[in-house]
Amino acid sequence: MAETNFVDYVKIFCRSGKGGAGSAHLRRERTKPRGGPDGGDGGRGGDVILRGNSQLWTLLHLKFTRHLFAGHGGSGSSNQKSGAAGKDIIVEVPLGTVAREEETEKILFEITSDGEQKILLKGGRGGLGNTHFKSATFQTPRFAQPGEPGLEGYFILELKLLADVGLVGFPNAGKSTLLSVVSAAKPKIDNYPFTTLTPNLGIVQYRDDKSFVMADIPGIIEGAAEGKGLGHRFLRHIERNSVLLFMIPADSEDIAKEYAVLLEELRRYNPELLDKKRVMAISKCDLLDEELTDAMRPLLPGGIPVVFISSVKGTGLISLKDLLWRAINS
Repeated sequence: MAETNFVDYVKIFCRSGKGGAGSAHLRRERTKPRGGPDGGDGGRGGDVILRGNSQLWTLLHLKFTRHLFAGHGGSGSSNQKSGAAGKDIIVEVPLGTVAREEETEKILFEITSDGEQKILLKGGRGGLGNTHFKSATFQTPRFAQPGEPGLEGYFILELKLLADVGLVGFPNAGKSTLLSVVSAAKPKIDNYPFTTLTPNLGIVQYRDDKSFVMADIPGIIEGAAEGKGLGHRFLRHIERNSVLLFMIPADSEDIAKEYAVLLEELRRYNPELLDKKRVMAISKCDLLDEELTDAMRPLLPGGIPVVFISSVKGTGLISLKDLLWRAINS
């Protein structure tokens, strides 16, 4: 997806519909000049609803649609006829969308499956007609309930990418190059830090027509957990990945130290991220010969599967896919 078309954060103003007023109508016919109450109920106000759509990958369609108003309920009428319900507003969102209140930052819900619907704002209830207030001692009520007002407020919609594998590493670690080689995704690639400013998704083909989704996310820097660099806007995307693929280039001064810094940033942002399965790829290994590779192995961090790869030459990519597939399905 083009970087300029990827939107993962929008602020919207929503208002649900108000309920229709109940009717205070009294039945009047030529044969029954003093007929009883027959006012119908008001219709409910329309809801503002979010619905998951697996065909969407971004919140771009909401970037310039900042105000969403549901319809008002119709008033009740004679012969106990209820008013029409207000029209609901259904907003299609990509899977992984989180809705929260703008003022309190309280998380309301998350949309994680196709077709899943959640009510963001419920419409007001319609007022009761005067037929509901009739009794043996009060047979001609001349009043009815007004409808309830709708609700309104500002809301934040954030997208957390749903992917099987999330690429974790410092800027310029070769994440975008790997994604472009193992999938049909075409992220921007250049030889300087922060080439990737927005996440990219790619479908990686595996053996026997199997596949998995890989997410290339902007690189971490020290202090990202505190919001430095791309900060939280990057880190929230890894929360939904099943497996974290740590990428560290072969020309790094200290691979174990880089890995420790990356882990610490994840821990400070959300300790639960450390419970995810992890795999490490040493990228740009076309810079190494066999002797340097063997000398590097004892210096690698323990407790994590490691594979040496070169996206340019295609070295180790099959082994990497095997490793990731096992981690995803274990």
